[in-house]
Amino acid sequence: MHPGILYATLAYTAWGLFPLYFRQLAGVSALEVIAHRTLWSLVFVAVVLVARRQLAWMGAALRQPRLVGIFALSALLLAANWLVYVWAINAGHVLDASLGYFILPLLNVALGYALLHERPRRGQWLAVGIAALGVLWLTVQAGQLPWIGLFIALTFGGYGLLRKTAPLGALEGLALETALLAPLAVGLLVWWGWQGRAAWPQAGVVGTLWLLSTGPITAVPLLLFAAGARRIPLTTLGLLQYIAPSLQFISGVWLLGESVQPARLVGFALIWLALVLFTLEGLWQRRAARA
Repeated sequence: MHPGILYATLAYTAWGLFPLYFRQLAGVSALEVIAHRTLWSLVFVAVVLVARRQLAWMGAALRQPRLVGIFALSALLLAANWLVYVWAINAGHVLDASLGYFILPLLNVALGYALLHERPRRGQWLAVGIAALGVLWLTVQAGQLPWIGLFIALTFGGYGLLRKTAPLGALEGLALETALLAPLAVGLLVWWGWQGRAAWPQAGVVGTLWLLSTGPITAVPLLLFAAGARRIPLTTLGLLQYIAPSLQFISGVWLLGESVQPARLVGFALIWLALVLFTLEGLWQRRAARA
């Protein structure tokens, strides 16, 4: 297998299996899980940066208030995305969370058009329109917007947009984001511990290991993704990205016991149809460009 395809596949597979991991922390509040995830991600990334002697960027980055401001905003979007995602998993809404990542590629087209003055092709607009019908159908069936999926898609779409225009790489960017969030995370953990409301003092050895592992669990797929993205075309990367929400959907239905009503499947089917169209249109355009 091409190394880039292998790296990207491993990254998306890890993200797709996240529901099984975070369900092990169901007894811990989502906010406390995110505090641990932030703190131990920073520790893990810092160790990697020191091992690679990749620290020269920090001084220059911290002297640029605009850059710090951009990453402070991206850090808030990332934390909000993590928080709702973990809450959704442990509240039995894995399918709603997976919906967000199914919508995300199509949302990126709309964001690119609205904010980056990109001009999507007709086939891409058709895919976005079909996906919008799917969201409308899910809204009618539930009597309310599928806010979990939309929130996850919007926060991660906004995060991706900021990271697309920021000058730091994946590892350095995650280090800066978690460093900006770490004081709040440490403060919350200390406060909850002092109040006797924290889960970590009573978590035991196994529970503590699950919490400590949130660091590498967060950082390693990101590093694999960055390594894969540098080695393969964007079209291939776009095809592979559906591994994650597909595995989340499968995990929710067959491993975590969530039920899905047939009428609700119509909405998912419309979004899947939009993704198939979006993917085939991209492949056709790539083949035409090669020709």
